[in-house]
Amino acid sequence: MLLSALLHAIWSVSIKGSRDPLAFNVLQLATTLAGACALPWLVPLRAIPAPIWALVAGTGVAHGLYYYWLSRALETGALSVVYPIARSAPAFVPLIAVLWLGETISRRGAIGIAVVVLGMWAVNWDVRADLADRPGWRRFTAPGTGFALLTLAASIGYSLFDKAAMVRLGALPWTSVLPPAVVYFFLLGTSATCVFGPLAARRLSLAGLARVARSEWKAALAASLVSFASYGLILDALRTAPVSYVVAVRQTSVLFAVALGAVWLRERPTRLRVIGAAATVAGVGLVAS
Repeated sequence: MLLSALLHAIWSVSIKGSRDPLAFNVLQLATTLAGACALPWLVPLRAIPAPIWALVAGTGVAHGLYYYWLSRALETGALSVVYPIARSAPAFVPLIAVLWLGETISRRGAIGIAVVVLGMWAVNWDVRADLADRPGWRRFTAPGTGFALLTLAASIGYSLFDKAAMVRLGALPWTSVLPPAVVYFFLLGTSATCVFGPLAARRLSLAGLARVARSEWKAALAASLVSFASYGLILDALRTAPVSYVVAVRQTSVLFAVALGAVWLRERPTRLRVIGAAATVAGVGLVAS
C-alpha cells in the first residue's frame, strides 16, 4: 500500500504537468482499453457471477466520474489545493464501510485514520500562496475546490465497490493465468471509459487530443503503467484487508507528494509541512498496528 501511495503521487504529478489533463487521461484510458482486449482469451469471463458484474458497472460510474472531475480540478486548481481535498476519503470511508460491508474498526485504527487525515491536511494547508489573504472557510473557495470535492465523493464510491468486488473474486475458484486484481483492473477500466469517454468528448476536440497525443504520448503511457501498478496493488490488498485501513494508508501519497516537491521542484518544507508529514507517518503506524 505504501508503494501504491508513492506511485499514485507520481501519477497525479504527471497529470498536473500535462498541458491538458483531460486529454492526458483519455490517452491513459486508451492504453487500458488496449490491454482489456486480451481478456477474452485469458479469462473465463462467463465464470464471473452477475453480482460482480454489477459491481464492475457501479465502480465504472464512480471511476469515470473520478477521472473527469479530477481532470477538471487540476485544469483549474493548484495541486496543493486539489490533492488534499480529493485524497480525504479516509475520513468518510470507515463510516460507510461499517454500515455497508460490516467492517469493524479498532479504537487504535480509528485514531490512526483520524491522524492520517489531519496530517495530510496540515502538509498542504500552508502551501496555498494564492489563498494567503483568505481567512478561515474562504480558503476552500479557491479554483478547483468544487471539482476536488466531487472527486472525493467519487473516490469514496469506488473504494467501497472495489472492496466488495475483490472479496467476492477472492472467494471464487480461479483458473486464469492472470491474478484477480489484474483482471478486475482492466474490467473497471473498460467500464470507467464508457462513462469518462462521453464526458471528455464534450470538452475535447480531435485536433486538441491529437496535439497532446503527439507531444505527451510517452508520458501518458508511463502514467498508465504507473496507474496499473498502483491500483493493482490496492486491489490485491482489498482482498483481505479492511477497506478503511487500505484507503487510509494509501493517503500517504500526500506525504510522498511533499517529498517529490522538495526533490524535483526544490521546495523547502515549512514547519507545518514537517509536522503534517510526521503526523501522517504516525497515523499509518497506528493503522498498521
